[in-house]
Amino acid sequence: MAIYFFYGEEDYNIEHEIDTLKQGLDKNFLDMSYKVYDHPKFVDLISILRSQPLMFGKMLVVIKSVNYFSKTFEDKEIKEIASALENNNENLDVVFVAELPRDGRKKLDSRKKFFKLLSKFNAKNFPLIPSYKTAELEGWVKKQASSKKLKMTQPAITTLVNQVGNNLRQLDRELDKLQLVAYPDNIVTPEMIKENCISNEDLFVMTDYLLAGEKDKALQEYRKITQKKHYLELFGALHTIVRRWIIYKAKSAKMSATELSRLTGTHEYVIKITLQKLKNTSLKELVKLKNNLTEAEFRIKSGKSLTPEDELERVIFS
Repeated sequence: MAIYFFYGEEDYNIEHEIDTLKQGLDKNFLDMSYKVYDHPKFVDLISILRSQPLMFGKMLVVIKSVNYFSKTFEDKEIKEIASALENNNENLDVVFVAELPRDGRKKLDSRKKFFKLLSKFNAKNFPLIPSYKTAELEGWVKKQASSKKLKMTQPAITTLVNQVGNNLRQLDRELDKLQLVAYPDNIVTPEMIKENCISNEDLFVMTDYLLAGEKDKALQEYRKITQKKHYLELFGALHTIVRRWIIYKAKSAKMSATELSRLTGTHEYVIKITLQKLKNTSLKELVKLKNNLTEAEFRIKSGKSLTPEDELERVIFS
């Protein structure tokens, strides 16, 4: 048996680590040997940890547990969890997962007894790669491109990072797109990236127009972006941008641009420019936009919206 504790903001890397563990399962019995539980109650948690795999070989259990760190387990509960972890079946692997909001700069309370308990096992933190650590991001892209049999020169790698930023999931999606574009030679050029991949600059131009109240120009930029990218893929990027705006706006009264830079991992100059652009936009309006994005995404993904493109357009420009 093995116990794992994966936590942090970079959900893409956490998912990749779990997928690696899944490779050790019998694919013929995956429905029985791989289970995901969302914050089970204490009694159910103990029952899960004491599961006895039957005829399906090794079993992998993933337990979403971020909410456990905002509560306090009683001492007797901690002891029972510890006992269940230390004595669970040799064919049962358990992964506790605590995914934190991207760019929220939240941390798990390492003083909690539950954190200390899980840290005794295979604990691994998965932080975001800050956007200013370009060498690290480019190294990640180079490795990921190689795994997809893509040939990328350094200028091409730099162009992709500059256009997409530090969202690893988005970078991976763009590499998948480039696989199709570059077939059969698999050689990726900077020109291919500029023509086919979404650019943060495009998004920033659109949002700049939006903040300036020039919705007609913002709409034109939005339609240019959707020619390159599926509307659903825009949600992640827009969520990130608006979330950062909310953090800047909410904390700027008490924190300097330097302190916000340390908090968010964004360059101080970018924060100053953004705050200037947000001067005439209230925190209430930003929160409303964030909520509208969340609601629209839910309506689209749940099939409640018959015209998804119009749904997103309405949220942004209404």
